[in-house]
Amino acid sequence: MIRTRLLLPAILAAALAACGTDAPQALGTLEYDRITLPAPAAERIVEISVREGQSVRAGQSLLKLENTRIDATTKVAQQEAQRQRDALRELEAGARSETIAQARAQLAAVQAQARDAAAYYERVRPLGARQLIAASEVDRARAAAGNANAQVRAAQAALLELENGTRRERIAQGEAAVRAAEAQAAAQEVTLDKLNVVAPRAGRVDSLPYRLGDQAPVGAPLAILLAGNAPYARVYVPEPIRANVKVGQKVSVFVDGRDGAIPGTVRMIRSEASFTPYYALIGEDAARLSYLAEIRLGDAGADLPAGLPVRVEFAP
Repeated sequence: MIRTRLLLPAILAAALAACGTDAPQALGTLEYDRITLPAPAAERIVEISVREGQSVRAGQSLLKLENTRIDATTKVAQQEAQRQRDALRELEAGARSETIAQARAQLAAVQAQARDAAAYYERVRPLGARQLIAASEVDRARAAAGNANAQVRAAQAALLELENGTRRERIAQGEAAVRAAEAQAAAQEVTLDKLNVVAPRAGRVDSLPYRLGDQAPVGAPLAILLAGNAPYARVYVPEPIRANVKVGQKVSVFVDGRDGAIPGTVRMIRSEASFTPYYALIGEDAARLSYLAEIRLGDAGADLPAGLPVRVEFAP
């Protein structure tokens, strides 16, 4: 095998010499942009709408995953978002008029209790001073009056809080909770929508690794597409001709098994040298640097498959 690889450059060089052309050239293969569609969730495949090799348009459904669990989780998230919105509206509305009326009634009740406790204390205080009643009874009356006054202040503060409405900080917290719940619901909706796997671009189905009923793990490739209407040539440009290769330059592409040249245009060439496959090394080029380039083909190459070897000639 190693001997075959060592001889391949010489064989290619002889083949190129037989072509009888002195035009600068580079070797490579036909390629397509590959798009991998990963599994968004570990769910069972319930429908496959395409087959391998079929052409698809952008947005076309390729396959569907079971959505029972994700749909239920999405509904829970949506209901939680609605609950948070209702809670925010309650904070913004403030206390009900009935609640404020109840707080006023409670304030009036404790005020009455405070007046009664204060009056009792005023009655027993002189009696205690003349030692007509026990000192402990006077102390209890004084404590009851003080406790009643404290209850009045507490009821007044509670009424004032209701009348002033909800603090801005609590409303801000409610708004943040609503945004968080809505974001969670939106994320679940996106996951639910991804269970219907669609083609992001027009192309051809290259591979469907899983079959109907399979349950792929999260991130596993459910479908692989070859995007674009035609392949492009990926070639390695030898260092001696790199300076004369420009983006937009017209070239001639020769495909093994296809008669005649296919017009092409250089769409990209790397500025840094890269590793060169053994099949792209020709004669003296084996000791030189090569630069990866991509050649866009015309409509004449639309029906060509990926992987075919190509030879690109640059105008001298």
